[in-house]
Amino acid sequence: MFLVKNFFSAGTTNTQKDRGGLGIGDDGVPGDEQPFADIKLATGRIDSETMALQESEKEEEEARPPYLHSMIAGGIGGTTGDLLMHSLDTVKTRQQADPRVPPKYTTMASSYSMILRQEGIRRGLYGGWLPALLGSFPGTIIFFGTYEYSKRHMIDYGVNPQFAYLTSGFVADFAASFIYVPSEVLKTRLQLQGRYNNPFFNSGYNYKGFSHAARTIYRQEGFSALFYGYKATIFRDLPFSALQFTFYEQAQTWARKWKGSRDIGLPLELCTGAAAGGLAGVITCPLDVVKTRIQTQVNHADPAIKKQTPTHQPANSQGRAAAKAVTQSQIRKISTSSPSTHTPRPGACNLDTSSVLTGLKLLYKTEGLAGGFRGVGPRFVWTSVQSGCMLFLYQSILRQLELYSAAGGPEEVV
Repeated sequence: MFLVKNFFSAGTTNTQKDRGGLGIGDDGVPGDEQPFADIKLATGRIDSETMALQESEKEEEEARPPYLHSMIAGGIGGTTGDLLMHSLDTVKTRQQADPRVPPKYTTMASSYSMILRQEGIRRGLYGGWLPALLGSFPGTIIFFGTYEYSKRHMIDYGVNPQFAYLTSGFVADFAASFIYVPSEVLKTRLQLQGRYNNPFFNSGYNYKGFSHAARTIYRQEGFSALFYGYKATIFRDLPFSALQFTFYEQAQTWARKWKGSRDIGLPLELCTGAAAGGLAGVITCPLDVVKTRIQTQVNHADPAIKKQTPTHQPANSQGRAAAKAVTQSQIRKISTSSPSTHTPRPGACNLDTSSVLTGLKLLYKTEGLAGGFRGVGPRFVWTSVQSGCMLFLYQSILRQLELYSAAGGPEEVV
């Protein structure tokens, strides 16, 4: 009996010693009842963790608007942002595709004032606005719908959120590229051309307007010409969109934690969107230079490039031959990365490659690091302001649609 008593006493002593010599547990329960207290404590912790998880899932579900809301808000926000910044996009395009050495368009401010003074707003700074509008709205609708769908499903399957944002940006931009690339080709040519029969800048293009440009390209170059530079465009835009939305989602997460609310306010909404777009724009600027030159390059070796497209068909055979030469001069001999819109510097090699990466290497070799960042100032301003406006409008319209839906609007299908 003594041995049995000593055995249990030793066990109790050792248990107390393991607990730091306390006869009463940390939760105030006597030592001999501590195992039950441990179970109770563990159960309480599990319950609290479960409640926290359920609360987190509830917040996540509340933060997920219907897909249709995301698409409408994205389409309106993206199109508005693109049109607001179209004039700066024109300046960037002129700077990157100016064939003169030294270039006519240098700083952002001087280029902006020069185009405005010489060519005006509608056909100068806002040349190509119609194809930009027609491509931006459906393109951003597809983008935001695909982005939200991909992001939600990847996160629900346990994918790391940052990786989900990055991958969803790639997938969404690829889905939208079939819409916006043809509009980008038309927009870029009209931006570079400026006025019809432009006496101030000879780009090699001379279209009367959007419909004339579309018909001329289709008739003279074929439907595939609307996808000139497609590879270079997606090489630029896929990384841009992926980086932009990764930066934006992370910035939004930090802002909400700092504010302790989903509503972070106007200044932070604008700042997070602008910072995400501006940073992504600077990083991808060399890809943008390559893409612009591909879509705007013409055969400058042809002397007919300096002539304007005739407004009437010449009667004699010599005149018809000259008109045909002018027509052929606008058919670009495309190489995916050739910056042929620049007059080569003395001693520069002739660029002829079908690889974007090879084009970047040759661009660096012939023009240095500065060649890849021509127009980086307007691009930074354009991407940051456009991104800030677009994402701010996106969040604002989402909130309005949510209020409308809660007030008894038609039910949306998620």
